[in-house]
Parts: sequence; structure tokens; C-alpha cells
Amino acid sequence: MQSRNPFNSAVVVNPFMRDFDALFRELTQPVRRQAPRERVPAADIIETESGVTLQLDIPGVEAKAIQVKVENDVLTVQAERKAEPQAQGVTVHRQERGFGSFARTFALPDTVDASKVEARYENGVLTLTLPRREESKPRVIQVKVQG
Repeated sequence: MQSRNPFNSAVVVNPFMRDFDALFRELTQPVRRQAPRERVPAADIIETESGVTLQLDIPGVEAKAIQVKVENDVLTVQAERKAEPQAQGVTVHRQERGFGSFARTFALPDTVDASKVEARYENGVLTLTLPRREESKPRVIQVKVQG
């Protein structure tokens, strides 16, 4: 059986040292720039008696760069996050925050009144309120007792 050299960087026994070694190697590697790609933001869809609420996480996007459109019972959200220009002589070691444009569409249920959709953008979250049509709201019918 062949013995291993404990000082060889390819064999690291301590998990902490292995992680530290991997981090150090990542930090010293040149940055590989990736072309901007289309991103799809995470969305939450919440339904209540009064309607549907749609929330999209789109941090770093200016409100004026967000477009919300309803057409033929389809809701479309489009936006673009611009890349931040880098100063001359600056070295970027890691760039994980993406930039570029996206478009996301949602089919609206028949119960939603598309003419009353409202949009609010706060702290990087776009909240769309989609109220129910009056005729689709649940009604409570009083039972009358005769006799």
C-alpha cells in the first residue's frame, strides 16, 4: 500500500482546511465573464376570497424599467436589470448577481377582473393585486325558516 504525503495540496484531511483551500483557489482564479442571460424571477401566487396576489422578486431593477401588461387573459411582466459599469483598473473576483432582461407570463383565471389589476414595487418585490370579478366572489345565502 502506498502512503500519502499529508503536505500534498491534493489530499486535505481536515474538512475545514479542504474548504479553505477550495475558497483560496477560487479567489485566485481569473474571473470568467459570462454573457448576460435571461433570468426568471421567483414568484409566489396567493389566492384569497378577494382575489389573487402575485409577488415577484426582482431586486436591483428600477421601477420605471418594469412593464406589466394584460392582454387576452394573459399577464406579462417584463423588466431589465442593467449591468453596473466597472471602473478602469478594477478586478472583479466574483460576479454572481445577474443582469439582463426577462419576461414572465401568467394565464389569468376566469375569476380575475383583468381591468382592475394593480401593481406595487417595494424593496425589490413586485406585488400584483388581481381582484376577483364580483360574480365570482363567494356569496353567503341566508336560509329562511318557514312555519
